[in-house]
Amino acid sequence: MAATTHTVTNQVPPLVGYDVFAADRALSEAVERHIEPGVLPVAREELGALGRSAGSAQAQEWGAQANEHPPVLRTHDRYGNRIDEVEFHPAWHRLLGHAVAAGLTDAWGRPAGHVRRAAGFLVWTQAEAGHGCPLSMTHAAVPALRTDPVLAAEWEPRLTSYVYEEGLRPASEKAGVLFGMGMTEKQGGTDVRSNTTRAEPLAGDGEYLLTGHKWFCSAPMSDGFLVLAQAPGGLSCFLVPRVLPDGSRNAFAIQRLKDKLGNKSNASSEVEFDGTWARRVGEEGRGVRTIIEMVAATRLDCVVGSAALMRQAVAQAIHHATYRSAFGGLLIEKPLMRNVLADLALESEAATVLAMRLAAAYDTDSEEERAFLRLAVPAAKYWVTKRCTPVVGEALECLGGNGYVEESGMPRLLREAPLNSIWEGSGNVQALDVLRALQREPQALDAFLREVGKARGADHRLDAAVKDLLTELADLEGIEARARRLVERMALVLQGSLLVRWAPPEVSDAFCASRLGGDWGAAFGTLPHSLDLASVVARARPVAD
Repeated sequence: MAATTHTVTNQVPPLVGYDVFAADRALSEAVERHIEPGVLPVAREELGALGRSAGSAQAQEWGAQANEHPPVLRTHDRYGNRIDEVEFHPAWHRLLGHAVAAGLTDAWGRPAGHVRRAAGFLVWTQAEAGHGCPLSMTHAAVPALRTDPVLAAEWEPRLTSYVYEEGLRPASEKAGVLFGMGMTEKQGGTDVRSNTTRAEPLAGDGEYLLTGHKWFCSAPMSDGFLVLAQAPGGLSCFLVPRVLPDGSRNAFAIQRLKDKLGNKSNASSEVEFDGTWARRVGEEGRGVRTIIEMVAATRLDCVVGSAALMRQAVAQAIHHATYRSAFGGLLIEKPLMRNVLADLALESEAATVLAMRLAAAYDTDSEEERAFLRLAVPAAKYWVTKRCTPVVGEALECLGGNGYVEESGMPRLLREAPLNSIWEGSGNVQALDVLRALQREPQALDAFLREVGKARGADHRLDAAVKDLLTELADLEGIEARARRLVERMALVLQGSLLVRWAPPEVSDAFCASRLGGDWGAAFGTLPHSLDLASVVARARPVAD
């Protein structure tokens, strides 16, 4: 065969060897905006280091290896002893170790901790998303444990440690630990109050034995778990360690690992409790109230994680179009492709700006911000996670047939994209949560409207959308059937208000014209042709200044 037939031309170089943080203007500007000057230089340095790692060939190889070699369940050792261990490829441990060392489980006790962690989570998730589950669970367990000062004093330093230690040993012998969560049961799903797992009190204060089955248990290789079970006083929250203080294994039988659509590197499992020792967290009968702060924190991570997937997909699409030629010119110079890329970039930037605003609200921790989060988190979780799949799918199409090939990395992003809309409550659950807040907590709506009102008068399409939203809120007839429509509008209005205040005019103009003004089709790439689309695409190009 002639060697000339194998000449490689018009192929795009890999997007590698770049700073994922610095190349993302929407994210880097959000960090500048939300972190006070005294902390900002340290935050910039740590995020830059993490961004360069995330954009390295090594991290990208780790991500590929962790997904090509998914976890394997070992229920017994060679002698027939029950061990219930999950084996991971070394790349998984390298990803987790790098993430923990970068502070991605530490947000609650350092200045601007939530903004710094959210920005880092958004950056590092672009290297590989599956290992974000134990990072998120570990981070989010802290507020739940703080309902019990004794447990918090024992476990919080380990949860927020910058040291990752794999393997099952007593937590007291480890410099850092990971946490998982077990709420879902097969008969109830999201309806956790129908859980049947039983908790029988022991003589020791706060000690119980659990019996039951969890249909989904996150990160079963973790050192500890927060689970819900029915105690004599009602549904309660418990801490279940994998290894007891004396070094013996707790009764924690992993029945199987779930064979999932995506998220292949991460182990999700079914587990059986049979006389499993546990410590109660919070009061008996108040399990949902105890664990709700953990759920809220993980829901925010769903928003951040979806923003990360969108950003990586859009970065790959724009990078491809920058180098690939067709029909006599570069794809990025073609008006129709530019429209598609600009439309995707708008969705990505809106998700990033919203995610970082929510993280900043956690850092402020005022009554006003807590009220704002009560509505903004479920609304953002509903909308941003739902936008992830169509964004990634359209970005994949920008690469043509190359994007449909595993080596491009795009199929892995597409398989991952639906997860965050399902995890921690699917779309209907989020919409109903918004309705509950509207009906029970009027201060939450007041805080939401005050936030949106900060952009009043800056764009007539935004002002009109806010007026329409107020009309929707005033009409409670059949509101449950309209809940998705209402929450979608709330999320779009909030995104629009943030972009009008903080994004360049070409970005906010395009967003308001399309998402709020109605000058938009049913598919990406249908923005008004009169907009400055070239500037929108140039802003989103993954090349640091």
